[in-house]
Amino acid sequence: MELGDLLVAVPLGLLAGALAGLLGIGGGLIFAPLLLWMGLPPHQALATSTFAIVPTALGGTVTHLRQRAIPAQQGLAIGLAAFLSALLFSQLGRFAEGWHLLLLQCLMYLVLTVTIRAETDDAELQASQSLPWAGLMLIGGVAGLAGGMLGLGGGLVMVPLMVRTLAVPIRLAIRFSTLAVACSASAASLQFLVEQRGDPSMGLLLGFTAALAAQWSASRLDRAKPGTLAALLRALALILALDSGRRALQLALHLS
Repeated sequence: MELGDLLVAVPLGLLAGALAGLLGIGGGLIFAPLLLWMGLPPHQALATSTFAIVPTALGGTVTHLRQRAIPAQQGLAIGLAAFLSALLFSQLGRFAEGWHLLLLQCLMYLVLTVTIRAETDDAELQASQSLPWAGLMLIGGVAGLAGGMLGLGGGLVMVPLMVRTLAVPIRLAIRFSTLAVACSASAASLQFLVEQRGDPSMGLLLGFTAALAAQWSASRLDRAKPGTLAALLRALALILALDSGRRALQLALHLS
């Protein structure tokens, strides 16, 4: 990484970490475009992004665990599902063309743009109630798909799914998502290390920078209004849909 790249990467890493801790994402939505901009091919960029997500998501997860804000049994269910599914999807991703992966990102973000919403009542009474394990594990599998194949944490997918399908309050959904992202990215990173995909040193440099900001923003999650969190998620999804679609089209035209 050259000095010019470093001067760009460190501030963006801090931004990715701040968003990760506040919104339950892994930071891949910033890491992946940044690495593509730095000239890495899609498969290498997405793998390197996954390395960066690990310390970023762990930073937010540690903060939530210290606050005892994640129900233990439900957290174990979604985390284990995310870890195991990421092992599977990280092996399948190498069979897809780079522009296919970018197109999947674009479609996923477009769907999220029109589905993200916040519950009007965000009192986290459900933290002490029995949330459905099967539903949480299925959503954990989505984290594995996003992390293993697309180099994303999957938080932008998981948070809306938990809010809409399981009626999980948005702040609790963000906490579950942060944990699941840490698990899925860790599993995918192990597979990428074995396959020698991506650049671990670059990814960890970005990730540890982001982890500092993630811990800071995660500790302030309770101060954010549910409507504000939903609006931020919606805006990010739309911006990233446009960017991923543009990159997929450029790559497809270049290959044709």
